[in-house]
Amino acid sequence: MKRDFQAPGRSPVYARDGAAATSHPLSTSTALEVLQAGGNAVDAALAAVAVQCVVEPHMTGIGGDCFAIVMEPDGQLTGFNGSGAAPRAASSKKLMELGVTELTDTSPHSVTVPGAVRAWETLHKAHGSKPFKSLFKRSVHYAREGFPVAPRVARDWALNLEKLAADPISAARYLLKGAAPEAGTVLKYPHLADTLEAISESGADAFYTGPVAEDIVGALQARGGVMTTDDLAACHTTAVSPILRDYNGYTIAELPPNGQGVIALVMLGLLERYDLSSLDPLGPERFHLQMEAARLAYAVRDQFVADPGYMDICHSRLIGGDYLDQLSKLISAKKRMDSIPATSLAPQTDTVYVSVVDKDGLAVSLINSLFSDFGSGIVAPESGVLLHCRGKSFKVQPGDANTIEGGKRPLHTIIPAMVLKDGAPFLSFGVMGGHYQACGHGHVLTNIIDYGMDVQAAIDFPRMFFDLNSHALQAERLIPPSTLDGLRALGHEVVPAPGPIGGAQAIMIDRARHVLTAGSDPRKDGHAAGY
Repeated sequence: MKRDFQAPGRSPVYARDGAAATSHPLSTSTALEVLQAGGNAVDAALAAVAVQCVVEPHMTGIGGDCFAIVMEPDGQLTGFNGSGAAPRAASSKKLMELGVTELTDTSPHSVTVPGAVRAWETLHKAHGSKPFKSLFKRSVHYAREGFPVAPRVARDWALNLEKLAADPISAARYLLKGAAPEAGTVLKYPHLADTLEAISESGADAFYTGPVAEDIVGALQARGGVMTTDDLAACHTTAVSPILRDYNGYTIAELPPNGQGVIALVMLGLLERYDLSSLDPLGPERFHLQMEAARLAYAVRDQFVADPGYMDICHSRLIGGDYLDQLSKLISAKKRMDSIPATSLAPQTDTVYVSVVDKDGLAVSLINSLFSDFGSGIVAPESGVLLHCRGKSFKVQPGDANTIEGGKRPLHTIIPAMVLKDGAPFLSFGVMGGHYQACGHGHVLTNIIDYGMDVQAAIDFPRMFFDLNSHALQAERLIPPSTLDGLRALGHEVVPAPGPIGGAQAIMIDRARHVLTAGSDPRKDGHAAGY
């Protein structure tokens, strides 16, 4: 597909010596600065995400979790699971004794141990090249000296007034006289600057032990939480082997559970049974198949995907050909599935994403998240750490794959990914947007692989998702009315999407020409850049 230069949009970025794509311009410029100063892709990605923890506080922070995949120039892959666990004292029984029946955004029991900072340090020790301290220069500067609020950040901030106003500390730190900041407002976070500086000087232990850890625990316990400093001190990052599955001549790499990356592979495994390239990419037939595959894949997720120590089935079984054959029989090209009974699924037996590639071909796909906008809304007052709410994915009631237990990691929606072609690096990419991410991987990849779009066009292309409760399809406004009518004729309820769906960044690697092609989502403030 060729770009129409009379229509709004932007070209992908072509570069040879390095490229970065993030959802915030200050983050992208930081990554490029590190690359041009001799840092590698991992150095640049860590510096960039540290900046985003300051300038996109509703989407990410040092009080959240992190996942990453590093791809060597020869295609070798290493995964990092930087998600924290539930406090040891947390359990279904304990919460029910406390009268807790549901884990909400703002509950202190939804705050699992933040794993991001430990993951950054682990990733740097394994693959970084510049001194760890040097990677925090920009993030500390923006937190201490100030940064201007970007337009999309301002828009999202205004949607969270009620959440922030409900807690006096979050209201004091994140609202200005009870109002959200407007675009261009300069904000400073001196407490956070001090914490980032301490991490840069002393490593992750400055976060997981000592005054910062005590501040985090104090904030949670004051609200009835059960986390202790021992829980924080025990935080560790797990090195994992990515799951690989081929799709139409390309090898897709996702991280294994407790993330939902395997669900993107389930979805692609169902879609490969159809000749998508023969269908109109904006037509009802394409979106019908994509949404039916997504509805099935997410039902599999909700039934099986959890902390791998608690799963009833190995994740590899979920992407096996015989199981996907079994699932595919539930999809009709001519009619929407009325329901997805759990028995048919039994096998037979708010987030930021960063992609960086450097001059040597080292690539990193990294995602860092607080889950909901502004996470739990709970701020540790002295350290300025805004805590995530990833434990919201747990169930309180016993008997579910994701029932809360001490030391258990929750189901995660954040999933970095890589793609190889003939065993060589081809694409570093990721999609933001909470639950949408697995579906978004399927959408962006089929845009590139089946429809031949460049990375920017594939990211720009209109999106659709479904309401996880009603299964009504939510369509972005650029999907044609004729497509919406066609979907209704197939039995779907179709409604306008409440806002832009997700965000994405990608960098394509052309080894033969030594060219990088980068794209970043216009649904966010960021951009791609290279040199």
